[in-house]
Amino acid sequence: MTEGYVAINWNEVEDAIDKATWEKLTEQFWLDTRIPLSNDLDDWRKMTEEEHYLVGHVFGGLTLLDTLQSQDGMASLKRSVRTQHEEAVLNNIEFMESVHAKSYSSIFETLNTPAEIDEIFSWTNTNDFLQYKAQRINQIYQTGDDLQKKVASVFLETFLFYSGFYTPLWYLGHNKLNNVAEIIKLILRDESVHGTYIGYKFQLGFNELTEDQQSEMKMWMYDLLLDLYNNEEQYTKHLYDGIGWTESVLTFLRYNANKALMNLGQDPLFPDGAEDVNPIVMNGISTTTSNHDFFSQVGNGYRLGQVEVMEDGDYNIGLD
Repeated sequence: MTEGYVAINWNEVEDAIDKATWEKLTEQFWLDTRIPLSNDLDDWRKMTEEEHYLVGHVFGGLTLLDTLQSQDGMASLKRSVRTQHEEAVLNNIEFMESVHAKSYSSIFETLNTPAEIDEIFSWTNTNDFLQYKAQRINQIYQTGDDLQKKVASVFLETFLFYSGFYTPLWYLGHNKLNNVAEIIKLILRDESVHGTYIGYKFQLGFNELTEDQQSEMKMWMYDLLLDLYNNEEQYTKHLYDGIGWTESVLTFLRYNANKALMNLGQDPLFPDGAEDVNPIVMNGISTTTSNHDFFSQVGNGYRLGQVEVMEDGDYNIGLD
C-alpha cells in the first residue's frame, strides 16, 4: 500500500516556534478596510505637491515589494519547510503580504485621483532602482538555495521596506496622516514577526553547515547586503533629495540592515544605532495605535488587537 497523505496535527508540534508564530500572527490579524483613511484628507489637502509625489511613490514601491513577497517569496520558501506547521505559518504570511499590498491601493483610492494612481503604478513598474531590487531578490527566490532564499526574504522584510516606511513614520511623528500611519504600523508589526521567524528558520539550517560552508554563506550574505544597499542609496536619493531627507533615510536604512543581520544571527555591518536615527521617526514607531473600534459597524464590538508600544529592544518582535 502506498504511503497515505498526512494530516497536519497541531496537537503534536515538532517546533514550538511554529505554534507560537501562528498564534501571534492570527492574534494580530487585520484588514485595511477597517481603518478610516478618509479622516486623513484634511492633512492631505494641506500638503504640497512635492509631498504628495513622495507619499504616492514610496507607497508604490512598497506595493511592488509586497507583491513580490506574496506572489513569489513565500512560495519559494515553502519548497524547503522542515515541518507541516511551518508551511501553515508561511501560508499565513503569504496571505498577509497580499493584505499589505492591497492596503496601499486603499490609501491611493482615498488620497489620489485616478490619473495620479496610473502614474504611480507606471513609475513603480519602470523605475530602474526599484526594479533592480525586486529582480535581484526574485532571482534568488527562483535560483538560490534554501538558505539564500531565507536571507533574501529577511533582507526584503527587515531592510528594503524601510526606505518607504520612513515617510509615513515621519508624518506620524508630526501628527499628520495618522490613519495612513496606522496601516503602516500594522504592517510593521507583521513584518517584525515575519523577519524574526524566517531568520530563526535560517539559523536552524545555518547551524547545520560545516565551518567552511558557514564562511561561504556569510561572504555571500554580506556581499548581497552591500549590493542591495548601494542600489538602495540611489533609490533613496531619487526619492528624497528633493525634500532634503536623504541622509536621514539612509541612516534609518543602515540601522534596519543591522536588524536584518541580527534576525539571521549575524553581526551588524554598519555603525548606525537607534540613537543615530531621526528621533521623530523612532517616536513614530514607539507610539501606540489609535485602536479604532474597527468592527463597530457590524455591531459585534470586536476590537482589533492593539499595536503594542515598540521600544528599540523589541523593534523586531522576538519569539520566545
